[in-house]
Amino acid sequence: MKKKDTRNPDEYNFENVPVSSGLDENIRNIKNILGNTSDLLISPIIICGTKAAVICFEGMVSGLSTAHMVIAPLMNISIENCTGKKLFSHIRDNMILSVDTAVSEEYGDIIRRLMSGFAVIFVDGEAKAICCGIQGYDKRGVDEPSSEGNIRGSHEGFVETVRTNMSLVRRRMKTPLLRFELFPVSPRSNTDVIVCYMADRVPPALVKSIKKKLKDLKLETILGSGYIEPFLDSGRPSVFSGLSITERPDVMCAKLLEGRVGVMIEGTPFAIVIPALFTEHFQTLDDYNFRPFYAVFLRYIRYIAFFLAVFFPGIYVAAALFHPEMFNSRLLLNLAAAQEAAPLNLMWEALITLIFYEIIREAGVRLPQSVGGAVSIVGGLIIGDAAVSAGIISNPMLLVCAISVTASFVIPSLDQQVTLFRLAAVIIGGLSGLFGIALLSALMLANICAAENYGLPVMAPLSPFSPKAMGDVAVRLGFKRLGKRGFTIEQLNGADMEAAAENELKKDGEVTDK
Repeated sequence: MKKKDTRNPDEYNFENVPVSSGLDENIRNIKNILGNTSDLLISPIIICGTKAAVICFEGMVSGLSTAHMVIAPLMNISIENCTGKKLFSHIRDNMILSVDTAVSEEYGDIIRRLMSGFAVIFVDGEAKAICCGIQGYDKRGVDEPSSEGNIRGSHEGFVETVRTNMSLVRRRMKTPLLRFELFPVSPRSNTDVIVCYMADRVPPALVKSIKKKLKDLKLETILGSGYIEPFLDSGRPSVFSGLSITERPDVMCAKLLEGRVGVMIEGTPFAIVIPALFTEHFQTLDDYNFRPFYAVFLRYIRYIAFFLAVFFPGIYVAAALFHPEMFNSRLLLNLAAAQEAAPLNLMWEALITLIFYEIIREAGVRLPQSVGGAVSIVGGLIIGDAAVSAGIISNPMLLVCAISVTASFVIPSLDQQVTLFRLAAVIIGGLSGLFGIALLSALMLANICAAENYGLPVMAPLSPFSPKAMGDVAVRLGFKRLGKRGFTIEQLNGADMEAAAENELKKDGEVTDK
């Protein structure tokens, strides 16, 4: 059995060092670990003749709550023949200073709790510490999601505080089968991560595999969901991911009911859902609040918008350069007249227009909101009109690119993939015509169909085909029929999540052993 490290802790080696029984030594060690940082607050007090101390970080706890819930009750303790052990036992067993209370025996655990908004109580003569959760740090209030707008659904979105996000899900799913498991990841930042799932709908091996991947992360810090996404995607490298991102608690609840696993990260309002399907990019919460006939209409609008966003500029360039017979005579004459004044090849016109749009969009995102609107006006109206007037870009090309870009706004979750394939379609269409566009379509379809995550094909239920699941893909059935299915993604043809998760665990175990 490995003995505990009993050396004096320093700022680099303190994780498994046990707490000392002397109060002065504990305070000195805490200061040494934290480098005597300015935001460390240490309040020495004497309780019934026994020395004690309350330690916390400024700005991480509520000052008023600390005074009323911790300091005042401690000062009112009365114990005859008080010793450190008696005082510590009395505080631990007979007092409720906070609902979230724990006893820590190692400096590593104490430091993590201090940095999570706990107040730590040391008592002279006892080699333990009592940690009370009285978090009071500033945080953003629950607000409307920024990237998943809706008309008739909830207007609450996740925030940067992971415990608040946990409560937003719990309020909507009042069942004991909903499980949350919180643990720190990343050895340097100790970022809190929550894995949530429905215990009766998710294979235990899947949850175990995801938790193992998270705990084995060697990243120094995690500042967003994109840091850990590559580690949670178990499939082959693909342009289309087997994960999805959401900042809506109601969407998270719907995914959990279908047998998914959610991962929420401290410091970001975007949660990860594992695994995900390609068809879900065309579904919104409003689809289930509208009447089925209108929801089906909107869903096909999104399918059409995806096609226009990816292929419209490429098809226009390919048809104009290689297949002019596709246009009727009047339209062809109009296009030829507009193109005659432009000095550039159609392919280069399209590339310049689309790249210039990406520049304008990036500028609008990075600039302050008060200036972002002015960027779109200057870029879209003034510069665009000047480019057409100067004859650098033709009017039809500007219209085609504008339709394609506007269509991409309908599916914001696929923005990265749409941008990549749209530019590729323009280049291939300009070099080899509609044959190149057909080849690109086949490559894109093959890339989607080949992607999977934890044994779930990303293109399901289209490939492999699952007739029962098409009631929420090709159409949107009414709730009288939709609510009777009890659908989970494990029922899809080709899905074998439990076996895939077990293989991942075996593979991780082999790597660990090596």
